[in-house]
Amino acid sequence: MRSDLVLALPRGYRTADVLAFHGRDAEGIAEQVSPEGLRKGVLLSGTPVVLEARFGDQAARCSVDAEGDAGPALLAQAREALLNILGLRIDPADFLALVRDDPVLGPVAARHPGLRIVQSATIFEALTWAIIGQQINLPFAISLRRSFIVLAGRRHPCGLWCYPEAADVARLALEDLTSRKFSRAKADTLLRLARLVADGSLVLAPQRPVDELVRELLAIKGIGPWTVNYTLLRGYGYPDCSLEGDVAVRTALHRLHGGPARPDIPTAQRLLAAYAPQRTMAAAYLWASLADA
Repeated sequence: MRSDLVLALPRGYRTADVLAFHGRDAEGIAEQVSPEGLRKGVLLSGTPVVLEARFGDQAARCSVDAEGDAGPALLAQAREALLNILGLRIDPADFLALVRDDPVLGPVAARHPGLRIVQSATIFEALTWAIIGQQINLPFAISLRRSFIVLAGRRHPCGLWCYPEAADVARLALEDLTSRKFSRAKADTLLRLARLVADGSLVLAPQRPVDELVRELLAIKGIGPWTVNYTLLRGYGYPDCSLEGDVAVRTALHRLHGGPARPDIPTAQRLLAAYAPQRTMAAAYLWASLADA
């Protein structure tokens, strides 16, 4: 069943950023990008769904192609997922006002107008991607993610693979992952998380109080502060994630502030505190600064 909707785009919307984020896997098994737009497969309430967005000057013309019938609840989920993958959650205006006269990030913001946070389609996708990417380089993380999707996801009739939900991952055995180059620790964490979500012990609802969610996530073996903050950023669109544990963020701080060495985590935390309660956008602009000459 296919349904169509239109989402307004803000002035200066950076289509290229969205396409770059979703086009990181060159094999395109779950995401396909083109200059005109993108398509992404994801499981929503057990239903394979392909989300499509085609970009115009002021709006994205979107479609939701669900296998079988799609009721109002599923369409509402799909709309929320589209807002996530198009980066339409966090309005950067508050951050830009905060750093207008900032000597460090003010010039970076001026060089990158319209920068936004692109998110994962679902909170579970954001959290599992954060775990997959822990302490490894991006190409290897993308390769593991691809294996993860094929192992636990399902194929939509159009051919795209759909990113799995917790119940799909919970059915895997440890050897399913370790035989695909996942470390035992990483595989353990993914399966532990999936089973907690699948049996209702951990609720990944967008309305949950952040402090409560953080406390529960940190209690799970294999999940630390960086993973939690990255999940808040990519999954929840939380505006005040502090990513002092992110190597790229600390590299950017070193370039912008100077000094003999990259700041350690406590120093980076202190530097980022100046941008509270808008530290999520601070991280986005720090990442963007690494592309500046």
